[in-house]
Amino acid sequence: MAAEASESEPALQELMREAEISLLECKVCFEKFGHRQQRRPRNLSCGHVVCLACVAALAHPRTLALECPFCRRACRGCDTSDCLPVLHLIELLGSALRQSPAAHRAAPSAPGALTCHHTFGGWGTLVNPTGLALCPKTGRVVVVHDGRRRVKIFDSVGGCAHQFGEKGDAAQDIRYPVDVTITNDCHVVVTDAGDRSIKVFDFFGQIKLVIGGQFSLPWGVETTPQNGIVVTDAEAGSLHLLDVDFAEGVLQRTEKLQAHLCSPRGVAVSWLTGAIAVLEHPLALGTGVCSTRVKVFSSSMQLVGQVDTFGLSLYFPSKITASAVTFDHQGNVIVADTSGPAIFCLGKPEEFPVLKPMVTHGLSHPVALTFTKENSLLVLDTASHSIKVYKVDWG
Repeated sequence: MAAEASESEPALQELMREAEISLLECKVCFEKFGHRQQRRPRNLSCGHVVCLACVAALAHPRTLALECPFCRRACRGCDTSDCLPVLHLIELLGSALRQSPAAHRAAPSAPGALTCHHTFGGWGTLVNPTGLALCPKTGRVVVVHDGRRRVKIFDSVGGCAHQFGEKGDAAQDIRYPVDVTITNDCHVVVTDAGDRSIKVFDFFGQIKLVIGGQFSLPWGVETTPQNGIVVTDAEAGSLHLLDVDFAEGVLQRTEKLQAHLCSPRGVAVSWLTGAIAVLEHPLALGTGVCSTRVKVFSSSMQLVGQVDTFGLSLYFPSKITASAVTFDHQGNVIVADTSGPAIFCLGKPEEFPVLKPMVTHGLSHPVALTFTKENSLLVLDTASHSIKVYKVDWG
């Protein structure tokens, strides 16, 4: 019996930690809910839960009107109420949380596992972010989101260094940013679903080029080792390569690399092999249910590997819904999963699928990911409006 208890203790500790992160933490300020006045969980009229301090911070000082930070519905601060289920859960788990020191820190990880070392952003700094990129020269992190200025640049420690891209209808404005990439010479390229264009800025936010009229719905965008730009067109079902003179702001050539793709969205390029991974969203026949499929093409655009939601279900007990794709420095395909949520390594394209969980806790809704030169993994979590930095723990 003692042996069984000792074996179950790590699982219970992990369960407690998941409860703390997923249920007992305000997803706006990342503070723990509690019985103290400012940290009491409050129900908004839309059903989402935030702490009382965030209700006060978000509400208009005179009218008390506020906008839900998650669903954007209009609410009134005076119409909030205590979230009794969360308060009851705090009471039920309170003694266990106090007794278990492991509940207040990351669960012990196996040597070589990825653990979250740093988080930055948060509601207000970022609003419903959709795309993430890393500047190859400066190491700065660029995010596109739904704020008044659509492009936000963070320094290496997570501070906001610069922002640009006004929300508006002018050609140089950004209506609805979907994805972003940074070129080898530090130009910022944004796909804008609002006017179905691709917009190129220098790193200080000056518009250099607007490419419009060529795409039905530009979505994913990525830079190649040769400083070209690959773009998916989700509505046309195609993948394109753009050659641009960024210094002069001139589009030199457009090439359609693939057609007949099924709602392609995310795209990634391996700097090791030149392979291109595309994330499709095909509809299951007769059901109207959307699944996901990862296709990987060689540098000569030959299909070298693919796997879909059903194929992954044969290797993993839970459904995996891929929301983003990238390559690591060894050429492995890495995907974000919103069903888990989690991050998985699928292995090299010729080995598909070698399913290895990399991150299985601490995420809410990952939508973008990339690796730094130091091999840290950056994950954009749109539900918590933040960037989470994962590093290998060799301890």
